[in-house]
Parts: sequence; structure tokens; C-alpha cells
Amino acid sequence: MTESAEVERDAEAVSRFVESFAAQLVEAGVPRMPARVFAALLASDDGALSSAELGERLQISPAAVSGAVRYLAQVHLVSREREPGSRRERYRVHSNQWYEALTNREALIKRWEGALREGVASLGADTPAGRRMAETLAFFEFVEGEVSAMMERWRIHREQLFGDR
Repeated sequence: MTESAEVERDAEAVSRFVESFAAQLVEAGVPRMPARVFAALLASDDGALSSAELGERLQISPAAVSGAVRYLAQVHLVSREREPGSRRERYRVHSNQWYEALTNREALIKRWEGALREGVASLGADTPAGRRMAETLAFFEFVEGEVSAMMERWRIHREQLFGDR
């Protein structure tokens, strides 16, 4: 479905949603411009917009769109795709973007665990700093196990709610 085929809706209400949701993301630590771009993509019917469409909807420069999309791609919340027969890129948010973003964080947590193990070994497990490091390591090991189990439950739950998409 193309953007021009979107269902008629109150553009002002959509804009308010985009800015409101973006503000919530900013409060959670997402930079402002990527938050706005992500919310705009999420609110588009087909989940994809070009740089020009994003710039027009959000009243931002091409450079602002580019920086926001670069950030969002790095954290696996959007992907880039070429329009067939064109050099223009479109940016897409997928229905499983939260799953993908969280799954990709598991690799980061694994790296942190490795660094923390080295920290415990170099500081000494019986020192105050070593104990603090060991507790941090235990926390990340716990989180990793919980996230893995939760993601498996989510896959089952999503299948029940939405079927195989």
C-alpha cells in the first residue's frame, strides 16, 4: 500500500500522536529526532516512508532525517530499502522491530558479561570492587536468561494473536 492510499484520518491527530509518542521515547533515552522519525514510521499505514516524506511530515531537514535513520538502523529499529526501479531509499519499521531490537541487545549483554568476568578476575572476587563487579555480572546473566525465556513466550503469544505474518 502506498502512502497516498492511506485511510483518511485527522492529520492533526496523527501529528499529535507522533509528537506525544516521540516525547515518551525521549524520556526513555532515545534521542529526539530519531524518536520523531520512528514514531512517524510507526504511524504510517505501510510502515515505510522516504526521506522526503519524513521531512515533510515532521518539518525537518534531509540531514536531520539522515542522522535519525542512521541511529535507528544502528539500534535495529528501522531498515533501509530501495524503491523498485529507483535510487530513492525508503525507511521501514517492521511489526517485530521491538523483538529484533531486544534480540540484538542479547549480543551486547554477552559482550558486557565477558568484560565483567575479566573485571572480576583482575580486581579479585574478594575485593569490594570485585564483589560489585560480580553482582553486576550476575545481574546481566539473570537478565539474559529472562529475556531469552520472555522472547520465546512472546513468539508463542504473537502467533496466537496475529498468526504467522
